[in-house]
Formats: sequence, structure tokens, C-alpha cells
Amino acid sequence: MSMHLSAAIERFPIAGHFNIARGSKTEAVVVSVRLDQDGHIGRGECVPYARYGETPEDTLAAIEALAPAFAAGMSRAALQNALPPGAARNALDCALWDLEARRSSTSVAALASVSLPEKIETAFTISLGTPDAMAEAAAPAAHLPLLKIKLGAPGDAERLGAVRAAAPDTRLVVDANEGWHPDDLSVLLDICAHCRVELVEQPLPANADQALAEIDHPVPICADESVHALAGLEALVGRYDAINLKLDKTGGLTEALAVAARAEALGLSIMVGCMVSTSLSMLPARLLAARARWIDLDGPLLLERDRPNGLNYERGTIAGAASPLWGG
Repeated sequence: MSMHLSAAIERFPIAGHFNIARGSKTEAVVVSVRLDQDGHIGRGECVPYARYGETPEDTLAAIEALAPAFAAGMSRAALQNALPPGAARNALDCALWDLEARRSSTSVAALASVSLPEKIETAFTISLGTPDAMAEAAAPAAHLPLLKIKLGAPGDAERLGAVRAAAPDTRLVVDANEGWHPDDLSVLLDICAHCRVELVEQPLPANADQALAEIDHPVPICADESVHALAGLEALVGRYDAINLKLDKTGGLTEALAVAARAEALGLSIMVGCMVSTSLSMLPARLLAARARWIDLDGPLLLERDRPNGLNYERGTIAGAASPLWGG
């Protein structure tokens, strides 16, 4: 049945700043999608990522180019072949799930045969900075269940030590954003183990991570930039212990569910992650929470404002209740 597709680039200011090894930003730039059909509305959101050659303008153009196909009734199955994994397909795929749920007066969780936990513990991100600045940011967050520490630059040992001293009892995961060198890897992993880090995310560049298969892993190592969708998942075995599953990489919830199942079959643990974005991006990713060992869905907490009817965050947890914003 015919659908009307509309999309737009939206900007949400970040509270303060957000720094990683590749740079910093002061706003989240997202592309939002709306599908209208017979009085029902489905919504989706994506974050184009320059690291993967995406821009907001190109992503918007790719989405709008499919307007005639949606007017002709494009299905979710057809969408998987119309666009590759990536941001544009994510927004459209999630909008189709939302629309289908509203048309059938049910929830996306029910349609996908997924159980949502009542409460979901999520990481809170500590942005890359000086050791003192990161300790200052970690101290007031030390009561939260899990902190994600952005590293990937000279002085990381000092940064990690300062954060651990500021939050002595909090669970920690580390994200190096491809910023470490193979020669330093063993020493940095040992420091992580000493600081009781649970997971190290993408320590080496995605095109130079073979060294991970040749060293001990005193801390589990998680692929982020090295994994996108189903293609290539098998090649990670032996190098990585876990994968960071993000809908902007898989191209939506449809493939993300398939990636999760395949990762489990390969013995890879799952982290559910996000880009800095609104609750409209978090809500679809939340459906993967029950399959994940680590959850990092704190995007809205890093913004000055979220969308209306966004997720409820309380002491590092997200409520599993239904939301009028997406998914029923």
C-alpha cells in the first residue's frame, strides 16, 4: 500500500563537548524519517558517520530517492536489497517497523518476538580529555553502574588510572576508537586488566587489527569499526571476543537481529551501542538489550535536549516500558 516518505536533517546541541580520538563535536546531526500511510505514522532516525564516508546531505538524498518506491508500497524485505547497510537504510528500516506496529496495534517487540527487560543498565560516556578533566567528569558519575571511557591518545594509562581512582567501584569499559599502536597493545591491555576494565573496544585501526589474533586478551576485546553487518562477521573470530552492534552500521533493526543471532552462534559476545543521537535512535536499539552483555545507549544523556516522549533514564538505567515516540 502507498506510503508518503518525508525526511529532514536535524541538529541537537551537545551538552558541553564530546571528544574522541578522532576529534570533537558540539552537536549531533541526525537524519529523521517519517512514513505516512492511511492515518498511521512510522518514524526513524539515523546518524551519518564521516568515518564510514557518510554525510547528512548524501544520506538525506539516498533516503529521498526512494520516495517513489515507498509510494509504490516498498516492504522491509525489499529495502534490504535497495540500500546497503548504513545510516540511510537504518532510518527507513526502523520507520517501517514502527509503522507496521502502529498499523497492527501492537509493539515492535511483539512483531520481532523480542522480550524487553523491565530495566536496562546502560553505560555513561566519559569524553576524552586530560587525566584531571576525565577524573572530574567521572567522579559525579561514580554512582552509575557502568562508565564507558574514551581513550586512544598518548597518556591513556594516566587517564585510565585517574578515572579508576575517581570511580573506584564502578564497572568500566574502554573505547580506544582505533587509537592504539600494536607495539603498545600488550602493556595497555595489562593496565586495563589491573584497573578492572571489563571490555576494550576497537583498540587498533580496522584495517590493521590482525595483531589481535597474535596476543593474549587479559581483557575481552570488542570490534566496532571492524564490524558493520553480517558480511565479514566470521573473519572476526580469533581477533575479537565481542562485537559492538549499532543500527547505523547494520542498516537497521532487521539486519541487527540477524547479526546478533549469528554472533551468538560464533561465540562472540554482544555490546549494543549507539551514536550521539536522540531517543528515536535508542528505542529500536533497545530491542537488542536482552541479548547483550554490555549496553551503551546513553546518546540522549549527552544532549542539551532530547525529543519529546524520549526514554526515561534514572541512575544509569533505562525503563523497558513502551514509548509513544517509537515502537509502541
